[in-house]
Amino acid sequence: MANPTTKKAPAPRRQGENGFKYKPRYGLLVPCENEADQQRRYARLTRLGMRPKVVCV
Repeated sequence: MANPTTKKAPAPRRQGENGFKYKPRYGLLVPCENEADQQRRYARLTRLGMRPKVVCV
């Protein structure tokens, strides 16, 4: 009789076999001088109908 606490390790998955549906996306990074510059650019892009994402690195 097999030991019920012993589990067999799952086989490693190959790339793309995790079920995730990848959808290509494209972006643009605009360097800013400081936080105030970032706020101005964000406001302008929003007024132009765009949906910018804020990044601080």
